[in-house]
Amino acid sequence: MDQSRFIAKHVVNLPKSGIRDFFDIVAKMKDAISLGVGEPDFDTPWHIREAGIYALEKGKTHYTSNLGLIELRRAINKYVEQNFNVSYAPENEVIITVGVSEGLDLACRALINPGDKVMYHQPCYVSYSPSITLAFLGKIFLSGCNIFNPTLLVRSMKNKCRALKKLCAAS
Repeated sequence: MDQSRFIAKHVVNLPKSGIRDFFDIVAKMKDAISLGVGEPDFDTPWHIREAGIYALEKGKTHYTSNLGLIELRRAINKYVEQNFNVSYAPENEVIITVGVSEGLDLACRALINPGDKVMYHQPCYVSYSPSITLAFLGKIFLSGCNIFNPTLLVRSMKNKCRALKKLCAAS
């Protein structure tokens, strides 16, 4: 049976990420260290695992605010303020996501209207293209460089380009 008939066309047509194939290959290799999906090359330290176990034993298993735990948002704001000299209101300007892909998806859907365009360079973070597609946004690719041409920027902004994604390296 063709299961794709149950899936939205814009999802069926998304290509599989090549990084996932690489991750599957490396996972089968003895003593290989894979940083392909942002995984560290060490197990989570015991004191962190122990804190998680303790929280479970104390019943901290309920949903939080949609923004995340306020204590964590305050700690993140304090870190950003101390290290980057920028401050946000943790009550409504800081959000916790399970990862960059969720954050990227939320930003695309909340800040850019369907049909608007996003400019980004390639090669780039693997979630850029699918996140833009799933939010029904147009794409403007810049290949082979990550320094944008000012003339191209101005022209693109006049052509419904509402966002610019530029990261030199994922971290």
